[in-house]
Amino acid sequence: MLDAGVPPKQAPPSSRGWAIAVLVLSVLLASLLVATAMLLSQRVKSQSNAAQPIAPVYQIFWNRFVTSPQQPWVIFSNGNFVGRPETGMRYFNPSTDTRSFILDHYTGVGEVLAIHQLDYVFALFNRPIRVKRGALFSLDDAKNNDLIFVGSPSENLTLLDLPGTQEFVFQRMDSGPRKGDLAVLNVHPQTGEPRIFLATPANQPTVEDYAVVSLLPGLDPSHSILILAGNSTFGTQAAVEYVSREDSLKELLQRLRVSKPGDLKPFEALLRVKIAHGVPVVTELLALRNRQN
Repeated sequence: MLDAGVPPKQAPPSSRGWAIAVLVLSVLLASLLVATAMLLSQRVKSQSNAAQPIAPVYQIFWNRFVTSPQQPWVIFSNGNFVGRPETGMRYFNPSTDTRSFILDHYTGVGEVLAIHQLDYVFALFNRPIRVKRGALFSLDDAKNNDLIFVGSPSENLTLLDLPGTQEFVFQRMDSGPRKGDLAVLNVHPQTGEPRIFLATPANQPTVEDYAVVSLLPGLDPSHSILILAGNSTFGTQAAVEYVSREDSLKELLQRLRVSKPGDLKPFEALLRVKIAHGVPVVTELLALRNRQN
């Protein structure tokens, strides 16, 4: 019989609650350790990728553009048009059109993709580029910077005011069935080489184009000019891709017999481009010339 005057003894706290708490804390600690390990692993992997050495062919070809104190300028073409987008546009004709109605803020899809490709290349060197459309470019810029021109002189009109290519020259046909079409003139054809290279006619789906890659001295000898241009926007894209990919750069440098940055001298190269559904799919190095100046 219980004594009403004596309070009952309290039962000792159950160890079950402690066990559950310890288990929960253990799971949380294990999760925290796993998450920390994953984050550290990703950080190490990211640092490892960032520290990966740049392929030698990139270092050789792009050396003069990534070692200069100033950022290189990338000048993309934007042709002169007349008309309206909603009713139709055509190239400006200086003999019949007034300059007050010029539209000069359009460029090709190849130029857009080319700028993206160049940005990728310079990111390898952790170097930015400055991008400017041809209509806003001035000769003062040409004197003080390394320049990369994306697009042919037919649309990148600033090239007409600068020393240009001497071996593979863009020129419009002035006679014959392709009169008015842009072509690449082979100024000094070697044995078996044609004198004129014409892309697919404008009234047909483009399946073939020609492009020029040319490294030239700048107006100031301490600077350089690189021209990457096709008969069409697809050829321009292919020219940029050619100097942005390790395998094709390796081919170019081997043909030039260049193995270190100091050996790379001014040159001009002609490319043939196969195109399918508006995309350059095969690019072939047709001809190569070393420049004397």
